[in-house]
Amino acid sequence: MNSDTALSAHESAIEERFVRASGPGGQNVNKVSTAVELRFQVRSSSLPADVQERLLGLAGRRVIAGDVILIDSRVHRTQAANREAARVRLAALIALARQRPKKRTPTKPKKAAKEARLTAKKKRASVKGLRSRRAGDDD
Repeated sequence: MNSDTALSAHESAIEERFVRASGPGGQNVNKVSTAVELRFQVRSSSLPADVQERLLGLAGRRVIAGDVILIDSRVHRTQAANREAARVRLAALIALARQRPKKRTPTKPKKAAKEARLTAKKKRASVKGLRSRRAGDDD
């Protein structure tokens, strides 16, 4: 899946800023702004409201100013490669947010499981009881 086709509908919500990066690039790193800071305005995008909420939840510490997702890419030597890497990461995040979580159906533990748990608790209690000092035990 090409990230540009996945993000073309949300292009107005994307802002890119190119900054100087440390890392690979030799002397070029001091002259050319190859790192990219991609900012995605979640609320102004055309994503449905439930997807927006899941996206903000998934983004975690990358969320700034309440509804802006900041993705930083500086691993490649070229601006174009870093830009594509940032867009791929954003597209993957949006694809993950589009998946609805499975609804959990609550279940009750079976009778055998309850009995096994209580038996294990009783056994553990008896082991610990044997370790305690009794009245009249003197060292």
